[in-house]
Amino acid sequence: MEILATNPTLDNRAVGGAVTQSSTSGDWFAEKAIDSNRGLQQLYTGCSSTLTETYPWWRLDLHQVYRVSEVVITNRNDCCADQINGAEIHIGNSLENNGNDNPICAVISAIPAGESYSYSCGGMDGRYVNLIIPGKMKMLILCEVEVYGEGKTRQ
Repeated sequence: MEILATNPTLDNRAVGGAVTQSSTSGDWFAEKAIDSNRGLQQLYTGCSSTLTETYPWWRLDLHQVYRVSEVVITNRNDCCADQINGAEIHIGNSLENNGNDNPICAVISAIPAGESYSYSCGGMDGRYVNLIIPGKMKMLILCEVEVYGEGKTRQ
């Protein structure tokens, strides 16, 4: 099953963004989550992953403020699809606490293995999109993150 953006005229704003994550497991670099490849055919080379740690996070810098309408997350396609459950999607303009203190758009729960799910953010304004999993001994694996929204006009 593939979920497409609700407004197909909007571009995926994640492409061309700058990414970082709290740690990196092997060659599962943060950039792999915005490479326009949902990673499902190449699980071990097409997804990003942190190490197992406390409060692992991944952050996307969109380079400018957007009014974010939705964020689409593609889950891993193997044994451990439930590891993403409880991850929070944050959107905002602050880098305080690595951007993890920005307002929450949604909390992820039960994305089936290998599927993409769209979370509505209702036009939240932000330059940074963060995903974080609260708790100890957690790992954050993202096969693709897509961000849809419109550029915010200056007032």
